[in-house]
Amino acid sequence: HPCMSWRTKLACNGFYLTVGLISKTYLSLSFAVRFVNCGRGGLVRFECSNPSDFRIEADGVVYAARSIQHSTLPALLLLIKASDTATQQQWVTQDLKEITFPSRNTDSQLKRMKRDWVIPPINVPENSRGPFPQELVRIRSDHDKNRSLRYSVTGPGADQPPTGIFIIDPISGELSVNKPLDREHISNFHLRAHAVDLNGNQVENPIDIVINVIDMNDNRPEFTHQIWNGTVPEGSKPGTFVMTVTSVDKDDPKTANGMLRYKILSQNPESPTSNMFTINNKTGGIITVAAGLDREKVPQYTLIIQATDMEGNPMYGLSNTATAVIRVTDINDNPPEFTAETFFGEVPENRVNVIVANLTVTDKDQPNTPAWNAVYKITGGDPTGRFSVPTDPTTNEGLVTVVKPIDYEISRTYVLTVEARNEVPLARGIHSPRQSTATVSIRVIDVNESPYFEPNPKLVKLEEGMMPESSLTTFTAQDPDRFMQQTIRYSKLSDPANWLRIDPNTGRITTIAILDRESPFVKNSLYNATFLASDSGVPPASGTGTLQIYLLDINDNAPKVFPQEAEICEKPEPNAINITALDGDLNPNAGPFAFELAHRPPDVRRNWTITRISGDYAQMSLKISFLETGIYEIPIIITDSGNLPMSNTSYLRIKVCQCDINGDCTDQQHIMAAGLGTGAIIAILLCIIILLILVLLFVVWMKRRDKERQAKQLLIDPEDDVRDNILKYDEEGGGEEDQDYDLSQLQQPDTIEPDAIKPVGIRRLDERPLHPEPQYPMRSAAPHPGDIGDFINEGLKAADNDPTAPPYDSLLVFDYEGSGSTAGSLSSLNSSSSGGDQDYDYLNDWGPRFRKLADMYGGSDD
Repeated sequence: HPCMSWRTKLACNGFYLTVGLISKTYLSLSFAVRFVNCGRGGLVRFECSNPSDFRIEADGVVYAARSIQHSTLPALLLLIKASDTATQQQWVTQDLKEITFPSRNTDSQLKRMKRDWVIPPINVPENSRGPFPQELVRIRSDHDKNRSLRYSVTGPGADQPPTGIFIIDPISGELSVNKPLDREHISNFHLRAHAVDLNGNQVENPIDIVINVIDMNDNRPEFTHQIWNGTVPEGSKPGTFVMTVTSVDKDDPKTANGMLRYKILSQNPESPTSNMFTINNKTGGIITVAAGLDREKVPQYTLIIQATDMEGNPMYGLSNTATAVIRVTDINDNPPEFTAETFFGEVPENRVNVIVANLTVTDKDQPNTPAWNAVYKITGGDPTGRFSVPTDPTTNEGLVTVVKPIDYEISRTYVLTVEARNEVPLARGIHSPRQSTATVSIRVIDVNESPYFEPNPKLVKLEEGMMPESSLTTFTAQDPDRFMQQTIRYSKLSDPANWLRIDPNTGRITTIAILDRESPFVKNSLYNATFLASDSGVPPASGTGTLQIYLLDINDNAPKVFPQEAEICEKPEPNAINITALDGDLNPNAGPFAFELAHRPPDVRRNWTITRISGDYAQMSLKISFLETGIYEIPIIITDSGNLPMSNTSYLRIKVCQCDINGDCTDQQHIMAAGLGTGAIIAILLCIIILLILVLLFVVWMKRRDKERQAKQLLIDPEDDVRDNILKYDEEGGGEEDQDYDLSQLQQPDTIEPDAIKPVGIRRLDERPLHPEPQYPMRSAAPHPGDIGDFINEGLKAADNDPTAPPYDSLLVFDYEGSGSTAGSLSSLNSSSSGGDQDYDYLNDWGPRFRKLADMYGGSDD
């Protein structure tokens, strides 16, 4: 209330600030702020929490900034903040109030209790620098005069999260804040105060205390985007809306701390003026304020936007900036202009889809947009529509193209008028200049054109049967090159039946064969022949023409019976064959036909009869009661109905057979005829014979092979075959390893070279070299009349004493064939004895192959 006065304590480490009400009027207020220096000599700067209504001078006097009505401000809270400019310390004034529990009447329960008082909220500024704890209010009960009480508070901020913010002295009841508050985090606290005696008994009803956190301007405005993008068409009028920027302030929006104001700090580039745009200071909407936006000159503007709280007060408000990028969009304000007034081109005659000239234009609008893409239109010089001008999508050029053949003999030059426009109309007020129209001069080049026949095709009607060397017609061609002196020669290009001939100079066509309408080259009585006409130009040109000859039919073909083969039963019932006639001619040179049986042989008319059914059909049947099975050829005379009738004797081949009750043939011949023909049956029989011959040849070959195998076997008794006692390999020698021996050992001892003896250490892979290899005897190189048998005997002795030698008496080294043989080792022979002590007669019992060996060793010493 303006009439009240209170003392405000400012915790400033020795500073005390007293605020007293000087003026008691409702219209103007002033407060004398007396600042007591506590020995600090720094300069103090004052700020008030409501600069829109109050202002404070440097001497501490607070003035009303406007007229204030009591109804406007029923409850006024003004906070004064003092700042030390040297140390940047701050202090805020606050009043210390006292809250008393409402008294209760306890004399009688019958009396009505008074309603509890509503405690006004306690306002505490945020971001206070202390010192803490900082007293807010004193809670007192009337019962503390006669007894000791204990005070406490509960609720969020006290004993509930966030705890520890508010504390109370249980004895004095002073409620204090213990730390700085942040309105943007929690804007108010709801506490409940309690008063109890020392025994814990409640002496007062709890009272509610609401603590509002007073907003301070401690948050700068923040733009929702640091860079804002907008567009505006070029040529826009002033007042055209561009975009809206938005900034938010975490401070209380109901106070000046959260009231923002916008303004444009700078514009880049400053063309054509530095103030092309303006911004609504409250909404942030950006509009144009000047004309002259031209994308071709300035395609983009960059604005620096500032947002300031405290309703834009530059002294007390906090500010922030953002960037607004405004792109000037293109409109069709620049028409396309040709780079030249006249374009030139040339084209050969009779050519189509040929580009004659390329028309180039310039357009200042944005490339590859409808305002830049050019559309070309021929406005004059082409009344027959022989040209078109499509647009090249890449280069934006106009391509003058021939779409219809051009004849040099008709027009040698063309002068076209072409207009260039855009895909979208020009902007309002923009007109096409003279440079949007150009002239295209096209010269036609004369070329040698092909001669052409007229008419093509040419139709000629005549009767068939025209004799050779007959003149048909003259088929000539015209040369379209009127300005060239040329001659035309003719030749035959296509004549399927080779009936015609053409004169190379005059084009007269004559026949060289008889024309036949029934020829396979004639279709529907029409015969086509193609001729070639060539001029003498350079290079020569040629054209083709077709001559169509329509052949009129004459009666030149005799009729024939159809079908030529039929079947009939032995008995006359049912016995009937329907026949007709085929005639290559057309009516009236064909049917109706006359059918008649020939007079010879005589049995034809005796056994058969023919009855006419219609003009084209007759019926053939048996005249007798029974005819023997067989095949009969019946001569039938058929006559057509031509002007000069033609007759022909045709033979009808009739098969007489046995029939069932349905009149169908049942004999084997009928089955064979219905199923397989004679040629097919013969082919099947030939295949069967060839298959049997192949089987027979295979059997003979197998038997011959078995005989060859048996001839190769030994003609000996199997019990006497000693090879059964050794492993059988079916081969004459060993493998590759068995060839590791020296053939020189079999030579005469007198001719053996010492160096040719097998080196020591060479043996088979399966030998077991358990002992050193012995030295076998060597014959002297000196010649003497010794026998090779002595040398072999000496080798045998050495082999008998060699523990590593294989178990057979031979100098040849073969594969080791393993153990377990039923035959004894050849080493058991008494090789040390002479050959004369052995009895070799048993070799005669081994067969004829061993008799020679028995004669060699079993005979006398001679």
